[in-house]
Amino acid sequence: MPSRARYPARMPDVTETTARFLAIRPDLIGIGYRMTGSLSVAEDLAQDAFLRWHAAGPDTIEHPRAWLVRVMTRLCLDWLRSSAHRYEHYVGPWLPEPVLDTQDAPQIRQHVREQDLSMAFLCALQTLSPTERAAFILHDLFEMSFDELADLLQRSEAACRQMASRARKHLRQPGTRHPMDREAGRKLTEAFLRASRLGDETGLRTLLSQDVRFVSDGGGVRPAARKIVEGIGKVSRLFVGLARKRQYRVPPVLYRGLINGEPGFVTLEDDGLPQVTTLAWRGGHVVAVYVVRNPDKLRGIQIKE
Repeated sequence: MPSRARYPARMPDVTETTARFLAIRPDLIGIGYRMTGSLSVAEDLAQDAFLRWHAAGPDTIEHPRAWLVRVMTRLCLDWLRSSAHRYEHYVGPWLPEPVLDTQDAPQIRQHVREQDLSMAFLCALQTLSPTERAAFILHDLFEMSFDELADLLQRSEAACRQMASRARKHLRQPGTRHPMDREAGRKLTEAFLRASRLGDETGLRTLLSQDVRFVSDGGGVRPAARKIVEGIGKVSRLFVGLARKRQYRVPPVLYRGLINGEPGFVTLEDDGLPQVTTLAWRGGHVVAVYVVRNPDKLRGIQIKE
């Protein structure tokens, strides 16, 4: 006589399981976005972590958050290893996928430190090795202990401390984090839009810092500067040249507001695709202009004229 299948005394309720996961999901996507620089990838990896959790049996896991964070981190590290060639052969400067303040992304605001989501900060994170990135993000931003981190990364506790320390020193250089309140951001955005569209070099020079940087990411798909443009003279002349080239064809503005915690705007360009411009600000001047044109990074932008 065949043996009877053994079932758990209580099958987990799907609705309850999903609710428990949704409470943890913000942290998972916060980790994934900072690790990969892509909100869409972070969301996909979080879904993968959920499926693995569900397959493992949620009721058998004593500390769901810790378990899911570990799985999510490993998924991110695996994704970064498999995607290394994409970064090595990326055409032009790389910028993270922008996140508008209006997007349904509470997951990256779980830890309310908008400076940790700025373009400059996320770009700086990408210069760290994947393990250094994980050590810093998990310990400094998500408060994981070094003994847990050592077990997760398969490194000694001392090595994890060293990695986090190196990352901290690298990331906290002057000019990395500069949050701005909404009203100041709105005024800066309007002034910059007006001066750049008119090709007003004098107006631009009053807004830009002497060492301003212009970084554009077309991903080799759309036209963009292949190198970073630096200095007030070169950057202001760049915008004057762009204004002349448009010949009064001013692209409509789809959005004004915060983008990754910094002032910015979204325009609908002549090719029918959006463009996201973010302004990093310090001491009353724009220190960097980040322009994301790569369509792969703009799929989450809703076009509403």
